[in-house]
Amino acid sequence: MFKSIQWKIISLFMLLSLSLVIFVGTFLMNSLLDYYHERFYTTIASNTFINDLTTSLNDTLNTPDPVERIKELLNAYSIQLGIDSYRNIYILDGKNAQVLYSSDDSTSIEPSITQNILSALNGQRGDSIQKNSSFLDFALPLVKDGKTAYIVYIKDTKVELYDIVQEIAKNILLALVFGFIVALFLGLILSRNIIAPLKRLQARAEKMASGDFEHAIEIKADDEIGRLTRSFNFMASELKETLLKVENEKNKISTILLYMTDGVIAFDADGTLIHINPAAQVMLSVPMEEATKPFDEFFKDLNIDISLNYLFYLDRKINIEKDITINDRHIKAYFAAFEVEENTPGGVVVVLQDITEQEKLEKSRREFVANVSHELRTPLATIKSYSETLIENLDKDKDSFVVNFLKVIEKEADRMTRLVRDLLTLSRLDYNKNALKKVKFDLVQLVDEVVKKFQMTYKSHTIIFEVESEIPAFLGDKDKIEQVITNIISNAIKYSYENSKVIVKCGYRLTDAYIKVIDFGIGIPKEDLARIFERFYRVDKARSRETGGTGLGLSIAKEIVELHNGKITIESEYKKGTEVLITMPIYSG
Repeated sequence: MFKSIQWKIISLFMLLSLSLVIFVGTFLMNSLLDYYHERFYTTIASNTFINDLTTSLNDTLNTPDPVERIKELLNAYSIQLGIDSYRNIYILDGKNAQVLYSSDDSTSIEPSITQNILSALNGQRGDSIQKNSSFLDFALPLVKDGKTAYIVYIKDTKVELYDIVQEIAKNILLALVFGFIVALFLGLILSRNIIAPLKRLQARAEKMASGDFEHAIEIKADDEIGRLTRSFNFMASELKETLLKVENEKNKISTILLYMTDGVIAFDADGTLIHINPAAQVMLSVPMEEATKPFDEFFKDLNIDISLNYLFYLDRKINIEKDITINDRHIKAYFAAFEVEENTPGGVVVVLQDITEQEKLEKSRREFVANVSHELRTPLATIKSYSETLIENLDKDKDSFVVNFLKVIEKEADRMTRLVRDLLTLSRLDYNKNALKKVKFDLVQLVDEVVKKFQMTYKSHTIIFEVESEIPAFLGDKDKIEQVITNIISNAIKYSYENSKVIVKCGYRLTDAYIKVIDFGIGIPKEDLARIFERFYRVDKARSRETGGTGLGLSIAKEIVELHNGKITIESEYKKGTEVLITMPIYSG
């Protein structure tokens, strides 16, 4: 109750009233005390004893009975001096301040020796003010022959002042009570004027929280609260429009996810499933009760080795691809982590694509290429042997024209033979995925050996080898890995400028070994990067043909790396250079 704004306003008004009354009361009290003191000394010291009374009092010292004469003079001036029951006049002996006469008939009672009496005993007028004293006094010495003979002493008990102060205090207390009542009344009125629109805002906010955005709040004033109400109405209108747009977008996305042929699965940062569309359930043959499993367990049941922490550790730009086979259905799964805030993981989205038909077509195409390649081996060997035999039996000077043609035939036969060899290699990799001869070997030593071969062969290039971290014993097909490294470094040299530099790095990170080849050559155009691993695809077809390329080298390298459960990626900037990164788990079996 007392935490509400209404009671805070009322309390503020009451505190202001209390502060004002205390301030005014204190000011009045201090002013009254100052005035009473000033009037006492002005009336007695300044006015009375400066006139003829002082002279007359001094003249009494030469009379036979000075005390009686002084008493008569003082009685004559008693009204002027304000002598009453609160203020009395005394005649004191100038030697010991003994009371010789008192207007209150208390001669037997000697007054206390005050500072002013001491001053009078020393022949000086005692008119010092003691504000904190319980009385006011004044002492006038009557001096004869250089000595104080008598002292006229006036003492005010301040009883009259205290009576006045008490009366004022009562009035102040009454004013305080009245002020509290007025403050309470005004506080209630003002607080209600302030609280009423705030309560309307509160009620409107509660309705908005429940989804009601229809009714605007009436604006009854053009003050700050009125402007706040106007802003609140505007905010409610904008929020309604925004929520409608969000709802429309949500409905669109829900419709798209519901009817799209690709499967979509979403998990939050804790690995809890937050969405799975019908296409994903059909592809994975997952009933709804099993779809509630956590991320790691969900994909472990699908024989996919991937964890949520691993995805969060990767750069957000990196997507992971995995192949799933369920009931003769081939599915490509793309894993991508997303953030809700900077460096704060929000979850993972998994997109599933059914590539069963593409796999069937690809299988048919590969079978056709394998068969054709196998059938071409014999005729190509025959063409080459016949052309070589004809060249050897012809007169090179006499039949130079024919010899040149036969050499072209021989050269093209060699190129076709290399093409057939690469095609057969790809076919073996496609159909014999478990035919790798895996052994443990030193990957760093293998890369070093390959680099040294190129350093000896290509003197026109600077080939640098750097070991960034030691790599544990690697399990894989040594010959196939050597073929991949050779292919990548060869491409880096072929597509670099003369006297340029090629950098080869290798190291170990988490559970993966990596090999990185960097060149500063002609690079790859951005539009060609997406197709660089396609079979027979060549960026610079003319130059590839000149260097004897078949367009299958990177495809073979990709197949070998993936057979080792690894990944090969290429980043390049045209005319600036290319970077190839190969990552493979240490134990890829």
